[in-house]
Formats: sequence, structure tokens, C-alpha cells
Amino acid sequence: MHKKNHHLTSAVAMILMSSPAWSIDSLGDAFREGDANLSFRYRFEWVDQDGFNRDANASTLRTRLNFQTAAYKGFRFFIEADNVMEVFGDNYNAGAGNTPNHGQYPVVADPTDTEINQAWFNYAFNDTSGIKLGRQRILLDNQRFVGGVGWRQNEQTYDAVSLDTQIAGSQLFLSYIENVNRIFGDDVAAGDHDNQTLLANWSNIWQNKHQLTLYYYNIDNQDAADFSTATLGASFKSHWPMGEHKMTFAAELAQQSDAHNNPVNYDASYMRLDLALAFKQVTYFVGYEVLEGSTKQSGAAFRTPLATLHAFNGWADQFLGTPDVGLADSFVGAKGAIAGFNWQIKYHQFDPESGPGDLGHEVDFSVAKKLNKNLSALVKAAHFEAEDIKSDTNKYWLMLSADF
Repeated sequence: MHKKNHHLTSAVAMILMSSPAWSIDSLGDAFREGDANLSFRYRFEWVDQDGFNRDANASTLRTRLNFQTAAYKGFRFFIEADNVMEVFGDNYNAGAGNTPNHGQYPVVADPTDTEINQAWFNYAFNDTSGIKLGRQRILLDNQRFVGGVGWRQNEQTYDAVSLDTQIAGSQLFLSYIENVNRIFGDDVAAGDHDNQTLLANWSNIWQNKHQLTLYYYNIDNQDAADFSTATLGASFKSHWPMGEHKMTFAAELAQQSDAHNNPVNYDASYMRLDLALAFKQVTYFVGYEVLEGSTKQSGAAFRTPLATLHAFNGWADQFLGTPDVGLADSFVGAKGAIAGFNWQIKYHQFDPESGPGDLGHEVDFSVAKKLNKNLSALVKAAHFEAEDIKSDTNKYWLMLSADF
């Protein structure tokens, strides 16, 4: 036996010996003891945006059905199917060529579709480590760099193999992505991107309050060359008491360069600072985020093509792509809960990172309430006032969710 094969055999044996005991006796029992879930999410989104002849009125319903087996000898199987349909009208542009005759409306990126959202096998080496193969959800940290775009009706998922494991008290996540199933669906080219992407994310928590995260994301997008980037970054989070209150601090830095087939040769940086003070019923927060750009070279701005972008830089979604001049987002807000209602209000000031000017400002507001064990409701609004390169935009949402 070759030395390399001997080492591989020994490693596999150690993994199997460390596997926990499983209570399911057969594959049939694993399916019989599995869990099925059904959910519905109805959303009405209204968009008034300068430059369009008509306001968008998107009334959509997402139905999601999934099933997960119980563990059998460390293996689990999960499958999830989604259907997104229009109800009460289709007066909106679903984006990326999904509704070519609706150019008079602003984009609401919720195309109708029926698809397999997830389908994966997972093998647990032990209670803290496992490997997953198939179409899967990948949500890293706050999803600023890699996420699922869960706000949209059609979620972003990944055809990938992923390892999630604990090493000496630290968490390590590694993934190779072959395809990104984007929110625009399989009917258009923008909804299905061939990749050869590598993700690495390591984090460690100590004293139950400090967290250090290091990451390297090497994106090789075969279908959208400008998405191909290499990003190296680090973040730190901590909190400490201030009397009866809690102060939270977070800082993040990253450096990005072009990679693989990207036609633009560039380097750009990212920085974010967050500070929050939590009282009993309300938390006040302030932050500053910078994505570097360039006034001299088009396409040389820091970008995050796998991110859950709606959660950052304003809910009006005016900066889903970083402007060439970059973006500096100064924000302040408050959030809390009262009488079972969860609320949030936030103000953004947007400026170019490179060069003079003013990109606009935005006010966001939301109220959510869990109505009972299965039902919840959300009302949400965004008001963006443009200055140099965007257009005034108002968005309002009403969403009802049911989970069974």
C-alpha cells in the first residue's frame, strides 16, 4: 500500500470511529421518522420610482414544501421545493428579462417559478462536524459577502460541497461551489451562474463575548466575469455591560482584487464599523460602511456578488451594485419591541467613496408581529431621495407568513 493511501485509510477510520451512535435502525425508519414542513409567504410590494411610467404592484405568493429524513448512520437527506406565483395581478417587472413586456414598471425581482430550492445529503462525522453535498443554503456571518437573499421570494442557493467542522474550539467552514442558483430563476441566464468558487471562513469565540472571524472568498464566475474576485478579510465583534445596558461593537476590514476571467485589473478595500447600545425595550445603533471605488477606472469598485444585498445600504435597493465612485454609507437607527410588535427605523446618508458629490439619503421603517404559533405579519417602507446618479424611489411592503 502506498504511503498516501495508508494515511487516507487511517484518516477515514478515525472519522468513522469518532461518529456518534445513531438510534435509527434502517433507511426506511429514517424516512418514516423524518420531518415535513409547509409554509406560505404572501407579499404585496408597491414601488414608485422616478423614470418609470407606471408604479409597480407585485402581489406574489410563495409556497414552500420540504422534507428531511432522520439521521441514519450519520447520513441525512433534505429536499425543498418552492413555487412562486402571481395573485391578483402582475403589474411589475420581474427583472433580468423575466417579463420583457413590462419595462414600463420598476423592477420587483420576484419572478414566477417552480423549482427545487434545496436537495442535499449530509454526513455527520460527529456532533460538531459534517460534510454536505448538493443544492444547499450557505449563510456566512451577517451575509454581507455570502448569503441566501432570503428577502426575495425565490431564494439564492448553491450547488456545492461544504465542510463545517470544529477545530480546537474554533469553527471552520469550507465550500466548493459549482453553480449559483440566483433569485431570477432558471428561465433566464442571469438566474443560473456556472462557478468554480472556493469559500473559507474561520471563527473563534472566547469568554462568551468576543468573536474573531477570518475569511477568504475566491469567486470564479464563468458566466459573469465581473463577479470574479478574490477577497480576504477579518471581522471582530464584542460586547460589554454598561450598568443595566449592553454595548456592542463590531469592526470589519477586507481587501479585494480581480480574479480569473475578470476583465478589469483592480484592487479595492472594504471597511465597516458598528456600535450599538441596548436598553430593555430599545436598541440604538450607528454605523459606517465603505466600499472603495475609483473615479479613474470603470468597474474597479469593491463588490459582493454573493451577498444578501437587501439587508445593506438601504431597503430601497438602490445600491445592489457598487457605483464606480464607490459608496460610503453612514447610518443611524433604533429597533425594539413593544406589546408584541418588533419595530425598526433607520436613516442612511450615501456619499461617493472616491471624489466629491452626494448620492442621496434614505429612511427605512418596519413593524412585525407574530400573530399566533403559525402566522406572522410585516409592514415595511423605504423612502430614498436621490442626488447625483440615482432616482427618487418609494417602496412599501405588506407580508403575511404561515408556517406549519
